[in-house]
Amino acid sequence: MRNTRYARSAMVCTVDHLASRAGVAMLERGGSAADAAVAANAVLAVTAPHLCGLGGDLFALVHDGSPVPAALNASGRAGSGADPERLRAEGHERMPFHHDVRSAPVPGCADGWLALHARYGRLPLDEVLAPAIGYAEDGFPASPLLVPGLATVGPLCEDFAAARSAGDLIRRPGVARALKALTGGRDGFYLGEFGEGLLGLGSGEYTEDDLARPGAEWVGPLRTRVFGHDVWTMPPNSQGYLLLLALAVAEGLDLPADPADPLWAHLLVEASRAAGHDRPELLFDGARVDAVLESAAGRRALVDRDRRSALRGLTAPGDTTYLCAVDGDGMGVSLIQSNAAGFGSLLFEPRTGINLHNRGIGFSLVPGHPAEYGPGRRPPHTLLPALVTRPDGSLRSVAGTMGGDGQPQIVLQLLTRLLLHGREPGEAVGAPRWRLGTGGTGFDTWTAPDEVVVEVEEGGPWGGGLAERGHAVAALPYGSAFGHAHLIDVLPSGVLAGAADPRSVIGAAAGL
Repeated sequence: MRNTRYARSAMVCTVDHLASRAGVAMLERGGSAADAAVAANAVLAVTAPHLCGLGGDLFALVHDGSPVPAALNASGRAGSGADPERLRAEGHERMPFHHDVRSAPVPGCADGWLALHARYGRLPLDEVLAPAIGYAEDGFPASPLLVPGLATVGPLCEDFAAARSAGDLIRRPGVARALKALTGGRDGFYLGEFGEGLLGLGSGEYTEDDLARPGAEWVGPLRTRVFGHDVWTMPPNSQGYLLLLALAVAEGLDLPADPADPLWAHLLVEASRAAGHDRPELLFDGARVDAVLESAAGRRALVDRDRRSALRGLTAPGDTTYLCAVDGDGMGVSLIQSNAAGFGSLLFEPRTGINLHNRGIGFSLVPGHPAEYGPGRRPPHTLLPALVTRPDGSLRSVAGTMGGDGQPQIVLQLLTRLLLHGREPGEAVGAPRWRLGTGGTGFDTWTAPDEVVVEVEEGGPWGGGLAERGHAVAALPYGSAFGHAHLIDVLPSGVLAGAADPRSVIGAAAGL
């Protein structure tokens, strides 16, 4: 057991102890899990711009006692000026990764906070955002996670120009103004100082109408029954279906009882590959994946217990932050929010200093592709919060991770350890992991599914056994490359058991 924390009635887990403390403060004041989640996320938007922020997107699942959790999609849409032909004429075969506003759809984070708070908040929004505003105005100490990226962004945004070491004080006055504007409603943010700066930076990519259009909507979640529980996640444009499909494939593979067995890793790797090999064709905004989820048995048949399967030609018809909160009334919030890659596009809205995501890298530039870049479209998204309920509909767990394309694989391992093997949250979160990778951006795993490498984290006991079964294997250090996963588990007694990922160094699970 590693790093499990217990609480009698309420808990928050995040990547930063400052954010966790802000969330718990809301719970102490009688706020809901939604208030706690928004407060914590807002602090992270100030203190962790390398992971998330007001320039990024958001998804959330909420268990409010109803049989079906509420699912919030606050991922932004490409602006009205989106022109794929222009990008192709410039010689682009993929969306630009950095320094190009065309890979920055209208950010959905602020709309997500407003929607979550409007439906489930108990405290006034200005009170919920007060901790974040305080850190932005008065300063916060640079964390060891933030410091490595400061040399890159210091020349791009004056907020970070003077910070060099962990503990150096950083102030973000523009972000404070943006947060204060948001307390008066979305127009104060999207049509105020930030919105005006975004229009200027976009040079025609966005219109005022694009910014006036609310970017958050409540949608129907996806579900599968595995290991005696219902696991819920987001529908497309999220890649959440990959988690459910891999779980369904894995459940029928007679997994070894010991996760240290290389066969355990092999079977989960193969379940992930069988679920994800055709993702580029299947994942786009509005995609219907019911039939895909029903294909678990057929995909399971692709798995050889002794050898790595060949998947070529079998096409079928991060950075990020994750946080979770549970309150004393049993409401659970599973929230994930992202810039896509690190500081995102490395573009900063010049008036507020808010860095813009590059989530548009999920778009295709293939003419006619269902995920083709175009006006008003949402890109395919790696973000996938997870929520688990018992057969009687009561909340069991909220869980998730950062990790780009690797998110479904990481949460697959987390939930298998928790639900099948009965591991404590701290052990499930802290145990070594594997992921599928290419050595590239972290967002290109499925461009060549038969060429992916199984990257095994230091301490993982599976490398030799995987290689013997035909997998290409690479060893990587224990750390953030394998995500920052957090988990809160509701025990049968009602006590909460939670864990923040030790890979996050400064993360915290805190409760009441």
